[in-house]
Amino acid sequence: MSTSPPPTPTPGRLRAAALAAAACLLAAGCSALGADEDGSAADAAAGAGGDRMKIVMVTHGGEGDAFWDRVRKGAEAAAAKDGVDLTYAGDADTADQADLVRDAIREKADGIAVTLAKPQAMKGPVAEAEAAGIPVVGLNSGIDAWRPTGLLQYFGQDESVAGRAVGDKLNDLRARHALCVIHERGNVALEARCAGVKKTFGGETEMLYVEGTDMKAVGAAVTARLRQDSSIDEVVMNGAAFALTAVEAVAKAGSRAQVATFDLDEDLVAAVKRGDVQFAVDQQPYLQGYLAVDALWLYRTNGNVSGGGVAPVLTGPAFVTRTNADAVARFAAGGTR
Repeated sequence: MSTSPPPTPTPGRLRAAALAAAACLLAAGCSALGADEDGSAADAAAGAGGDRMKIVMVTHGGEGDAFWDRVRKGAEAAAAKDGVDLTYAGDADTADQADLVRDAIREKADGIAVTLAKPQAMKGPVAEAEAAGIPVVGLNSGIDAWRPTGLLQYFGQDESVAGRAVGDKLNDLRARHALCVIHERGNVALEARCAGVKKTFGGETEMLYVEGTDMKAVGAAVTARLRQDSSIDEVVMNGAAFALTAVEAVAKAGSRAQVATFDLDEDLVAAVKRGDVQFAVDQQPYLQGYLAVDALWLYRTNGNVSGGGVAPVLTGPAFVTRTNADAVARFAAGGTR
């Protein structure tokens, strides 16, 4: 999930620029890194006409978001290894995301990877890709919807399982009142996380909906709620940048609440090491991007289907706490965790 507010999308030209620029840049990068000296990797990825395999990844993440940068890095690493041309494009608007998938279909992609933050909006484009003979895999969002939507495989975290794990951890920490902050209403992954917390946490779980595109408003809303109710002793956020904002909100409110979060980045790992954030749940976005691209390459070159097409491949949850933050920090500094 996104760890910082997405920028306002500019439809039309944004889609064209994302696909055109990414295709040129990434194709050049993959060409340099994706083949052995004898060109065997490129040969394996080539179609009947000798053209390199073309894979398009379309997410609901905004440009410059650290979380989606990790997804993209993983995708690029797999593309380089497999010798394929990768185009990455993202749009926070579901209608524009759907149009990006249709663009990939028109450009005759060999495989498409998508996120299903709002699955209903993607059913039509996925069906169109299937009709065109293009395999589509899912990643990151939509673990409960990938099979009904018609995806071939899925790579990500079971957000309900992750939420329940957080609820159990809060029980171990003897918390009593958790405020679970959702920064995008209707996002199935965020809703599932907080619902999972509520299912296993023995104390009170309260949902707070905020406008994630305005970080100042997020901080103000959390501060206000903490001032209203001093019994809140745990704030659960849904992204690294949001968690750091919550730390500031706790201080402004004069609250003794602790902060925990889903997802991490370099700054968040440092906050865990300092003790400003109790723990983070890592769904490993780099791994999600890597596996999605690699799976499409394996399907095209060897007919492989991870999970047999009936079970998702889970990339989390993994807890990052003060005890293991040092082991994760060097990877976070490199932009891969």
